[in-house]
Amino acid sequence: MNHPSNEPRRDATAGAPDIRGLRIFLVENDADTRQFFSMYLERLGHTVRAAETLADALAELTQSRYDVLIADIGLADGTGWDLMRLLREEGVPQPPFAIAMTGYGMGADRARSLAEGFRHHLVKPIDSTKIVALLEEAAKEREAAA
Repeated sequence: MNHPSNEPRRDATAGAPDIRGLRIFLVENDADTRQFFSMYLERLGHTVRAAETLADALAELTQSRYDVLIADIGLADGTGWDLMRLLREEGVPQPPFAIAMTGYGMGADRARSLAEGFRHHLVKPIDSTKIVALLEEAAKEREAAA
């Protein structure tokens, strides 16, 4: 009979995907929110690029590929919904894991986000446990596709 202290310790992360190292593109028009969220994601171990406007985001997303897109819906020069539509119209592959991050929380807003190609619709203020869970989901999908 094994005494509990003699049993091998199990690594809680064994078999879990490494959620670090995702390439994340953040689109947020509020400078403080953009800076805070970028720093938060970097501290989780991700590479983060950020844009303030729809135009800057579209330019970046036509040039580089990302694992995750986190986009505010209300931007100074359009919406995150416009961004998703323009990516489709220009034939640019959308990031495989797109998350809307917004103050718009009505059912119609959520439905529109999903219709435009966002996988998830998070209402600000963002719950950190929810974003971590979504990044874990994105990492699992990236690992499965590799």
